[in-house]
Amino acid sequence: MNDSGVRRWLALGALAVAMLTIGLDTTVLTVALPTLATDLGADNAHLQWFSSAYTLVLAAALLPAGVLGDRYGRKKLLIVALLVFGLASLACSYAATSGQLIAARAVLGLGAAVMMPLSMAVLPVLFPDAAERGRALTIWVTSTAIGLPLGPILGGWLLNHFWWGSVFLINVPLVIVGAVAVATLVPESRSSATNPIDYLGAALSSVGLVGITYGFIETGRVGWGDSTAWIAVAIALVAFVLFALWERRVAHPLIDVSLFADTGFRWGTIFSTLVNFGMFGLFFTVPQYFQAVLGVDALGSGLRLLPLIGGLLVGTRLGDPILRKAGPRPVLVFGFALLAAGLGAGAFTAVGTAYWFTATWIALVGAGMGLVMPAAMGVALNALSQERSGSGSGLIQALRQAGGTIGVAVLGTVLATRYRSQLGSLDVDPIRDGVNAGAAVTRHDPGTLEHVQSAFTSGMGLMLVVCAAICAVAMVLAAVLKNLGAPGRAGGPQDADDDAQQSVYVG
Repeated sequence: MNDSGVRRWLALGALAVAMLTIGLDTTVLTVALPTLATDLGADNAHLQWFSSAYTLVLAAALLPAGVLGDRYGRKKLLIVALLVFGLASLACSYAATSGQLIAARAVLGLGAAVMMPLSMAVLPVLFPDAAERGRALTIWVTSTAIGLPLGPILGGWLLNHFWWGSVFLINVPLVIVGAVAVATLVPESRSSATNPIDYLGAALSSVGLVGITYGFIETGRVGWGDSTAWIAVAIALVAFVLFALWERRVAHPLIDVSLFADTGFRWGTIFSTLVNFGMFGLFFTVPQYFQAVLGVDALGSGLRLLPLIGGLLVGTRLGDPILRKAGPRPVLVFGFALLAAGLGAGAFTAVGTAYWFTATWIALVGAGMGLVMPAAMGVALNALSQERSGSGSGLIQALRQAGGTIGVAVLGTVLATRYRSQLGSLDVDPIRDGVNAGAAVTRHDPGTLEHVQSAFTSGMGLMLVVCAAICAVAMVLAAVLKNLGAPGRAGGPQDADDDAQQSVYVG
C-alpha cells in the first residue's frame, strides 16, 4: 500500500477514535446517575436534564453543522468540535452543581453535533472508491456501536474505583489523540460553491428538531397526556412544514430536498433509523434487567453486555464480503432477520431465565446491528456527492436522531404501560415509577420483589416484540425494494470520479 493509502486508513482510525468517544458518552452516563443523584443532590428533574441537555443541543445543531463544514472546511470544524468536546468533558468531570453539569452537557452536545456529520462527510473525500468507502464506513459505524456497550463497562469500573467525574474524564485522552490525528492525517475539504448560508432554514430546522426531541422526551418521562409535550410537538410540526416550504423557494437551501427522490438516500436513511429500534430496545431494557432482576452492579451489567460486542464484530466481518459480492440487499435482509430473531427470542426472557439464553439473543442482536448499520448508512451516503457530503450527512444524522428519540418514547411507553398493568395492587408510588425503584422498595420481601420483577420482564417482553416486528417489516422492505445498490458498493449509482471533481481540497 502506498503512503497516501496508509495515511487514508490512519485518518480513518482517527475518525473512529472520535466516534468512539460519542458512543461511550451516550451510555456511560446511565451507570453514573445514582451516584450523581447523591453527590450533587440532583432530583429526578436534574437527572432527566443531564441527558436531555445533551440531546436537545445535538438535535438543534446537526443540520447547521454539516452546512458550515461544507462552507468553511470540514477538517477545520472537526478539529474545533473535538476540542470543544474535550473541554466540555473536563467541565462535566469537575462540575460542582447540577446546573454546571447540565450546562457542560449542553456544550458536549454541541461538540458531538459537529463531530457526527463531519466525520462521516470526510469519508467520500478519503475514499472516493465505492468498495473502499464501504469498508471504511463499516469501521466508522462499528467504532460508535462498540462504544455503546463499552460505556457501562468502563463507567461501572471507574465508579467502583474513582469519583463520578472520571466517567467523563475518559473522553479527554481519546479526544486529544483524535484531534492530533485529524490535524495531521485528514485532508481539508469544502464545497467549491460559496453560496450564502440559509439562516432561516437553519433556525426552522433547529426549532423543529428541538421541539420533536423535547416533546417525545417528555412523553417518555411523564406520559402521553402531558400538554407541554404535545405543544412542543405541535410547534415542531409547524416548524417542519414552514421549513419544507421555505427550502422549496429559497435559492440556496439548507438541504437538497431532491435527495429524498433518490431511492438509496431515502431508504438508506429509513433503514438507519429503523435499526435504532432494535438497538434502543436492547439498551433501554437489558441493563435494567441485569441490575433490578439479576441483582448485579453497574460493572457486572456492562460485562454481561459483552456478547453484543462479539456479535457486532462478527456481523461487520460477515457483512463486508457479502456487500462487495452481492450488494446491500442481502446484507440488509439477513441483518434485519437476525435482529428480528434475536429480539423475538429476548421477549421470552423471564425472571429465572439462565444468562446463557440472554447472552445468545444479545449476540444475535449485535450481529444484526453489525450487518445493517454499515450497509444502511452506506446506501444513504453513496447518494451524496462530495459537494454536499456535509449537509447530507447532517441530514442523515438529524433524521436518525429524531427517529431514535421518538422510538425511545414509544418503546418506553409500551414498557411502562405493561409494567404498571402487571403490578396490580402494587401499582403505587414509587413502585410504579420503574423496576429499579420497585426493587429497592420491595427487596426485603422476596414474594413482592418477584412480582415487581415479573411485571418488568412482561413489559420488556412486549417491548421487544414490538422491536422485533419493526425489524421484520424492515426485512421485508429490504427484500422487495429495488435500486438499493450494485455489488461492490453500498449504495446507488453515484460515480466516484464525478464526485471527485466537485469538492475543493485544501492542504
